[in-house]
Amino acid sequence: MKKSKHIIFLVLTGFLLLFVSCKDSGKERDKSEVVTQESIPSSDTLLDTIQKQTINFFWEGAEPNSGLARERLHMDDIYPTSPKNTVTIGGSGFGLMAILVGIERGYISKEDALDRYHKIVDFLEKADRFHGAWSHWIDGETGKVYPFSKKDNGGDLVETAFLVQGLLTVAEYFDGENDKEKLLRDKINKLWREVEWDWYTKNGEDVLYWHWSPEFGWEMNFPVGGYNECLIMYVLAAASPTHPISKSVYEKGWARNGAIVSDKKFYDEDLILDYYEHDDDLIGPLFWAHYSYLGLNPKGLSDQYADYWKLTQNHAKIHYKYAVDNPKNFKGYGDSLWGLTSSYSMKGYYGHRPEKDIGVVSPTAALSSFPYTPKESMSVLANLYNNYDSLVGKYGPYDAFSFEHNWSTPRYLAIDQGPIPVMIENYRTGLLWSLFMKNKDVQSGLDKLGFKYEKIN
Repeated sequence: MKKSKHIIFLVLTGFLLLFVSCKDSGKERDKSEVVTQESIPSSDTLLDTIQKQTINFFWEGAEPNSGLARERLHMDDIYPTSPKNTVTIGGSGFGLMAILVGIERGYISKEDALDRYHKIVDFLEKADRFHGAWSHWIDGETGKVYPFSKKDNGGDLVETAFLVQGLLTVAEYFDGENDKEKLLRDKINKLWREVEWDWYTKNGEDVLYWHWSPEFGWEMNFPVGGYNECLIMYVLAAASPTHPISKSVYEKGWARNGAIVSDKKFYDEDLILDYYEHDDDLIGPLFWAHYSYLGLNPKGLSDQYADYWKLTQNHAKIHYKYAVDNPKNFKGYGDSLWGLTSSYSMKGYYGHRPEKDIGVVSPTAALSSFPYTPKESMSVLANLYNNYDSLVGKYGPYDAFSFEHNWSTPRYLAIDQGPIPVMIENYRTGLLWSLFMKNKDVQSGLDKLGFKYEKIN
C-alpha cells in the first residue's frame, strides 16, 4: 500500500470546498478571528506564539464530551462532510503530545491536564474498538464509530498507532507515585496491551493491514508496505508485550524484502528510501517526515535500510529546494514560503507534493519540519506572522492557502495542527522524543527489529 490513506481522502472529499467561500488571501478578516502580530521581536517569541495557538486547538477546541481532538474546526462553522463532534483518533494522539508541551510551556496546569487525560482514556476505554484498535473517526458524543468511508467502519491500525504513540508518551511524563498519576499509567497500559497488532496480519501474513471491519472483513485490502507515514505502526507492533508481530513482518511487509531502499536523488539529495511503489513520483508529502517522528526520534536512528535522520532531513530539504526552484512559477513560492503536504485545497482535500503540485502551500509542512530545517522553517514562520496575518487565526495558521489562485480558507485540521507544536518542541528541547524513546516496550520493539538508537534510561 504505497498511496497514503490521507491522500486517498481526496476521493472522499473532493467536493468539500464547493461549500467554501474563496477568500482573498491578502484581505483582512474579521479581527475576532485573526491574531495580528504587529512586530515580533525574537524567534523565541514567534515559537512561543505559534505553540500556544496550536496547542489551544487541542485544549480549548477539543470535543467537549470526550476531550479528544475534533477532526476539523471550521471558523466559518460549515461542516459539509462530517459532523462537528467527529473526533479523529490519529489527530488525538498528536493532541495528547501537544498538551504535554502546553504543560511544560506554562500554558496549561499539570493538574488540569491530568484531569483531561483521565477523561480521554476513560472515553477511549468505552469507545468502539476492533480487536483492540480504534476506528479512524469516532462520534465524540457516543463513542461509536463514524465511518470514514462506506467500508472503513472498523479498526484502523495506522490511526491507532498514532494514538498509542501519544498515550505512551503521556504515561512516561506522568511518572509520579501519587494515586492519580499511577492510575493514569495503569489505564494507558491496559489500552496499549489490548491492541491486537498481530490480528492485523490477516491470518498470519508477513505484512500489517491498515483496516479490518466486522461487516466487511478485509475488503479495504490495504497492506502497508514501502515507505510512507506508517513506520511507527511497525515499531509499536513489534513492541507490543501482548500481541507482537515477528521481525519478518517488518522485513517482508514494510521493507518489501529490501526493495524499500532507493539509490535515487532529487534536487541533489539522496532519497534513501523508495517513497512510491506504483507510480513514478520520487518524493512524498511532508507529513511522512512528521507523523511517525513525533515520538520516534530520527536522530541517531538507523536500521539495515536507512539512516532516518538523513532520510527526514533530506525530505524537508527537497521540498525547500523545490519551492526555491519553483519550476511551475507559482506565485509566492520561495525561501520564505515553501512546503507541500496533504491538506485542504481549492479542489478539496489533496495530496500536495512536488510532483503533484497545484500551487497550494500548507503551513504545517515547513513549520513541523523545524528539527530538520530550522533556518528555512523560521523564514516561513516569520513571513506568515509578520506579513500575512489574514492567514493566521485563533489556533495558528489556517490549513492551506494559495497566492497563485487567490484562495484561502479559515479552517483547521487536527492532523495538520498537531505536529506543529510537537515538532517545534522537539526542535527546542527534544521533550517528546526523550519521553517516548525511554519507554521500555518501545526500546524492546526497536531492538527486536534491529534498530540502532540512543537508549534513554
